[in-house]
Amino acid sequence: MIPRFGPAPLRARRYTLRPGAYALLPLGDRVLITRQLGDEDEFQLPGGGMDPGECPLRALHREVYEETGYRIAAPRRLGAFRRFVYMPEYDLWAEKLCHIYMARPTLRVGPPLEPLHEVHWLPRAEVPELLGNSGDRAFAQAVL
Repeated sequence: MIPRFGPAPLRARRYTLRPGAYALLPLGDRVLITRQLGDEDEFQLPGGGMDPGECPLRALHREVYEETGYRIAAPRRLGAFRRFVYMPEYDLWAEKLCHIYMARPTLRVGPPLEPLHEVHWLPRAEVPELLGNSGDRAFAQAVL
């Protein structure tokens, strides 16, 4: 059974399944995370939704690159969790199925391609408490 984090789904609400891939990216004593600016300014694990027909690993590489400008190597799946949220950018109530990986950032190709994303290298101990959702925090606490 895949654990759920965050609020329970509303019974009267229809949710669209939205699978995604996200990465913990430690390097030495620091971890690369993103800060998404805007209406909901928060720190996040780099990653995001899978495109139709896309496998989790391909989505992971693409999303990390788009949000950080970094390439990654040696991804290892840690697990998955679900959360039920409203995604205002898509006007969508979603059941997010979050596949979590650990990988090594290797090469910075350039700045983030996605607008309103900042790259932050933070000490391992600080990362879990800064992450914006409880599922990301749980995986970061377990691994870091």
